[in-house]
Amino acid sequence: MSLPFTSFNDVRPEVAAFESYEPGLSIAEIAEKYGLSRVVKMASNENPLGVSDSVRRALERNAGEAFRYPQSGNPRLVKALAAFYGVDAGRIFVGNGSDEVIDLLFRVRAVPGVHNAVVFRPCFGLYPTQARMAGVELRQAPLRADFSFDFEGLLKLVDENTTLVIVTSPDNPSGRVASVDDLEALARALPPACLLVVDEAYIEFAGPEYSLLSRLDSLPNVALMRTFSKVYALAGLRIGYAILPPAIADYMWRVRLPFSLNILAEEAALAALADADFRERSVELVRRGRVRLTEGLRALGCEVIPGLSNFLMFRLPEGSMSVKTLHEELLKRGVIIRALGGYHLPEWLRVSVGTDEENELFLRLVREILGA
Repeated sequence: MSLPFTSFNDVRPEVAAFESYEPGLSIAEIAEKYGLSRVVKMASNENPLGVSDSVRRALERNAGEAFRYPQSGNPRLVKALAAFYGVDAGRIFVGNGSDEVIDLLFRVRAVPGVHNAVVFRPCFGLYPTQARMAGVELRQAPLRADFSFDFEGLLKLVDENTTLVIVTSPDNPSGRVASVDDLEALARALPPACLLVVDEAYIEFAGPEYSLLSRLDSLPNVALMRTFSKVYALAGLRIGYAILPPAIADYMWRVRLPFSLNILAEEAALAALADADFRERSVELVRRGRVRLTEGLRALGCEVIPGLSNFLMFRLPEGSMSVKTLHEELLKRGVIIRALGGYHLPEWLRVSVGTDEENELFLRLVREILGA
């Protein structure tokens, strides 16, 4: 049934009811609001080490080529990723951040009004927004009370019209990690036409033993999504990628907007992928900071979810103060963390692991605010 438009201001029903993704607060807006000369951002799960020297050199070396279009299909980056992971290049797809990968997966794999996709709740905000834009029903299974994965409950929402199941591991915002055995069992339990997509944006901070990468050859219905935003510290350049079944990768390339990955982003990604030292330093810093923040928050009476990502989800001691109060008091003092009301978790907060200095600053301020 067609819906007639009566005005040039009319839009699709999905757009009219759209709720946009809410990103974390920016350093600039908090500095201006509170008149601060220094703001520490620990809200968006960015790499606290910043851009690596090798990436800086690559950007400087190639800045003069910014007037050129990138090579169609980004073959150099595709080849480098295939070699890095030991997979066939025909399985690699790269896009303008994981956002583009997610968006195209819904558009390529699901017929509007016919197929559905299944994810957990809470989940990364782009899953529901892009499912809605694609006109695809999104079914959500609640996580357990401790935020662990209820795969039995997830499977109950899957039927013969389910063409996508997405699991984030480590999960966002909890940091919980699924075992590879559970993920493999899930993949084998899905209907033949269903693709399991494991979003591994934070997998480097957990470790390769938590990835299905080594089992892909025996699991033809599994895809992995990864990003250069986190461990590689390139969030501002927007580089995401996926390891897909070859046929799906081919269709994704056909419909991707031309030149969606710009020439400087590709050069930065190539430099970052080759910089093993920076990657190892980033992982070591995060794992050390994760332990320090966990210990420090628990010493203050907070409940901390034992995650394996570059952030921690925590709840304040019962009866201490509201999430809103702590969040605002930290902002006034120049530290941004994430209140999780947007995830429908009003009692919880998320803090990204920072540098050693930033972690200590955060813990000291929380101690002072709770004490006050």
